[in-house]
Amino acid sequence: MIYADNAATTRISDKAFEKMLPFLREQYGNASSQYSLGAKAKRAIEHAREQVALAIGAKTVEITFTSGGSEANSWLLQGIAELFGGESIHIITSSIEHHSVLNACRALEDKSTEVTYLPVDGSGRVSLDDVKVSIRPNTRLVSIMLANNEIGTIQPVAEIGSYLHEKGILFHTDAVQAVGHIPVDVNELHVDFLSASAHKFNGAKGTGFLFKRSGLKLPSMIFGGEQEHGYRAGTENVAGIVALGYALEESVAKMQTTGTRLKAMIDDTVRGVQKVIPSVKINGDAENRLPGTVNLGFDGVSGESLKNILDLKGVCVSTSSACNSGKDIPSHVLLALGLSEEEAKSAIRISYGMYNTLEEVEYVVSAICDAYRKIKSAI
Repeated sequence: MIYADNAATTRISDKAFEKMLPFLREQYGNASSQYSLGAKAKRAIEHAREQVALAIGAKTVEITFTSGGSEANSWLLQGIAELFGGESIHIITSSIEHHSVLNACRALEDKSTEVTYLPVDGSGRVSLDDVKVSIRPNTRLVSIMLANNEIGTIQPVAEIGSYLHEKGILFHTDAVQAVGHIPVDVNELHVDFLSASAHKFNGAKGTGFLFKRSGLKLPSMIFGGEQEHGYRAGTENVAGIVALGYALEESVAKMQTTGTRLKAMIDDTVRGVQKVIPSVKINGDAENRLPGTVNLGFDGVSGESLKNILDLKGVCVSTSSACNSGKDIPSHVLLALGLSEEEAKSAIRISYGMYNTLEEVEYVVSAICDAYRKIKSAI
C-alpha cells in the first residue's frame, strides 16, 4: 500500500511512538497526583509544553493542550463570542476554512454574532484588501487559516496579522496543516491565537494545542479541576501529549530536508501525470503551497471514481477534506476558487509525508493514469 493522504492524517513517528509507550504502561500516573508516579507524568506534560513553545516561538504558559485542532478552533471561536457576550460582535473569516471554523461561525450566527466570509482568488488566497474593507467598528476577531487542507495554498497570514495588530483586532490562525511542515513563528505571524493537531505532524491522534498570547483571556472550555491552567479540566492524555511534543520536535528538526524531498515528489507526480494527461490541472496555487500537497483536476472524470480505483490499486488519496468525505457534495474550497460543481467533483488530493519515498512516485503516477484511462474508456 502507498499512503498518499497525509493531509488527512499521518503515521505516528517511530520516535514519538517509542516515547509515549512508557506512559501507557509503566509511568501511567495521573499528572495531578501528589506522588512520584504522578510527578513524572506532570513533568512529561510540561516538557512537551516546552517542546511546543520552542517550535513555534511561544512561551510555555501560552500553550494549552486540547484533543485536536477542531476542539481548539471551537473553543477559541465560542470563547471569543462568550467573552464579548454583552455586545453584538463581528467576526471575519474566509470561505475556505476547515469546517470546524465554518460550522462554529454558523452556530454563532444563530446567536446573533455577525460573520463575514471572505472570498479567495483563483489560487485560493485571501486578500488583505478584502480584510481591510470588511472591518467594522464591532469587529473583534479575524480567523484565517495558515495553509488550506484541500489545496495546500499558504495564506498571507503575517501580512494580515501585522495590519490587524496595528488596529488592535484579535487574530487567530488555524495552522493544523502548517505546523511541523513549514516554519511557524507566532511572533512573525502576528497572531494572538493558533490551533494545531498532533496527528497532522506524525503525532498521536486525540491531541492538539491552542496557542493563546499572554495577557489574553478566554473562558474555560471544560469545568472541573485545574488542569491546563484551569482552561480544560479532566485527566490529561499524558501519552498523547508526550508523543505530540516529540513528533513536533522531530518534524521541525527535519523540516528543511523533508520539505525539499516532498516538493520534489509532488513536482515529479504532477509532471508524470501531465505527460500522459495534458489536460490535468493544479487546483490552487501552483507555487505558494505546502511542499507535500497538491490538488489535481481531471476533465470529465469523477474524483470519487479515481479514488476508488486507486484504492483497489493500493494507493490512498482523497477527494476532499477527510472530515467531509463520503458525502456526494462538491468541495466548498474548490467552489470558492470559481470551479463549477462538475469540476469540483473531478479532483483528487495527493499529500505525501515523512514516510513516503521517491520510489513510490512512479507507481502513483502509473496508477493514476491507468485509472483515468479506465474511466474514460467506460464513458
